[in-house]
Amino acid sequence: MDLKGRHALVTGGGRGIGRATALALAGAGANVTLSARTRAEIEAVAEEVRGVGARALAVPADVGKPEDVKALFAAARGGLGPVDILVNGAGIAPSAPLPRTTDEMWSQVIAVNLSGVFYGMREALPEMTGRGWGRVVNIASIAGKSAMPYIAAYVASKHGVLGITKVAALEVALKGVTVNAVCPGYVDTPMTDAGIARMSEKTGRAPEELRKHIEELSPQKRLVTSEEVAELVLYLCGDAARGITGQGLNVDGGSRM
Repeated sequence: MDLKGRHALVTGGGRGIGRATALALAGAGANVTLSARTRAEIEAVAEEVRGVGARALAVPADVGKPEDVKALFAAARGGLGPVDILVNGAGIAPSAPLPRTTDEMWSQVIAVNLSGVFYGMREALPEMTGRGWGRVVNIASIAGKSAMPYIAAYVASKHGVLGITKVAALEVALKGVTVNAVCPGYVDTPMTDAGIARMSEKTGRAPEELRKHIEELSPQKRLVTSEEVAELVLYLCGDAARGITGQGLNVDGGSRM
């Protein structure tokens, strides 16, 4: 995999899948713009990226706000040049039974998980198609292919991500640009840890017991790692994957079976 000279923009790049993806892309030679709401996290990952020999830029942004996304791309272009690769990795996953899902929760999840993907692609695709090369990878979820209780907003947002991925892929199919989604199952990340902590608080069950229950949902009896997801993202960004577009590829240890 050779991405030398390419510029990748990764949202949600401060930890978990986003961090692993940024490091994988940098290891293949790409320069990386990292974005998330917490400056300290993306600054730390930017230092890791520089440590493998790539250039890095950290730009705080809330992808649920179109003005933030516009400013993010302007800063990215100004710092590292045109964006060749976009990884929409920012996401949130609060939980509540549907009748207790508030307007605020619903709006926030849709804004970050779905509108953020839309805003990012709206900025990136014109310049990618203009140059005749580009890669977009949207981090979705197996929750975008099936239903799970207590996360109505999250499930709706990830179904939406898969839908808009297909639309974008069709629109740019003749322009040298591919648009795909990666659909992880439960991943061993801080987001999963936070979800387990919330479940423990609500149910009184020990975090270790809940984690074991989640592991048992997979035929492999384990959580997927961020690095495994990042390796698939990396593959989709290379020329060998130019024939793959409009897809939602699972990385879930077989749990959707």
